[in-house]
Amino acid sequence: MKAARLHVRGRDSGVEVSITETTRERLRGLLTRDHLAPGEALLLERCGSVHTFGMRFAIDVVFVDRHRRIVAIHRDVPRCRVLFNLRATLTLEMPAGGASQHGLSVGDPLVFEAVS
Repeated sequence: MKAARLHVRGRDSGVEVSITETTRERLRGLLTRDHLAPGEALLLERCGSVHTFGMRFAIDVVFVDRHRRIVAIHRDVPRCRVLFNLRATLTLEMPAGGASQHGLSVGDPLVFEAVS
């Protein structure tokens, strides 16, 4: 996976983002994880739908369009749910409460700056 920092409205949010590079990584997602740290997130590219079957913790799901703008935020999504958004091309998964903690809102532009 690639690593990046999340910038919201032109400011560094302090969130470290893991970006999936392969279909296998995208399909596995967070299923093998017990938690996400408060300043951590997973970005699923080419992804407009997610499920939380088999998840061990609740997450915030942020759908992002091709212009890298937030089109929907689903907060505190529990296990055994399916979510999709027809406009989304990226999906950002954060710990429950992460979207509010970092001040994310629908319409916000996101930038993922590569970390070397």
